[in-house]
Amino acid sequence: MIYCVEDDKSIRDLIIYALSNEGFEAKGFGDFEELKEGLKEALPKLILLDIMLPGEDGISILKWLKGNSYSDIPVIMLTAKTHEIDKVMGLDLGADDYITKPFSVLELCARVKALLRRVKKDNQNMLEASGIRVDLISRRVYVDENEIDLSFKEFELLSYLVKNKGIVLSRDQLMSSIWGFDFEGESRTVDVHIAFLRQKLGDRATSIKTIRNIGYKLEDK
Repeated sequence: MIYCVEDDKSIRDLIIYALSNEGFEAKGFGDFEELKEGLKEALPKLILLDIMLPGEDGISILKWLKGNSYSDIPVIMLTAKTHEIDKVMGLDLGADDYITKPFSVLELCARVKALLRRVKKDNQNMLEASGIRVDLISRRVYVDENEIDLSFKEFELLSYLVKNKGIVLSRDQLMSSIWGFDFEGESRTVDVHIAFLRQKLGDRATSIKTIRNIGYKLEDK
């Protein structure tokens, strides 16, 4: 789903039509209030955001998006302004791309596809579930945007759980995947590390469910 926030209905309809022809599901909004209602219903893969809007302008909306739980949604700014300061301000605030009106819908669709490809590539190195975000490159873990400190095995265990979210994993599976087939310890080791993880995950600890007589599952709430 792609959201387009544009107060000019003719432009908005043209963008939605062009995106639909390219195989995208798209939805349009005329102002900030409409966008907020849309975000309550579903999160888009990308937002096309006009700067010149009634009420809250695009820059203010961008600040709001990046300051809330929508900060990971990529944003392409649309504007009739050509002043460099507007472009710099948008990019500095976290916009991923910038298109100046008038623009070709073919160029717009190409920019959308390019940005989504880039985001998909970046996301391959990022795991996320239930407010828990695992960066496989930097080996950092964030819980509701707050970084937590994990040991090497705790990180490996949590990564495996998040990667297999929604799947029941036996203790034997976890032992062989995290500690290796030659590990001589007991399955109690898994339980101890799960307990440590739950302590560090705080309010998100309940995401790790104990499956009686089998093992564990991480739920994506």
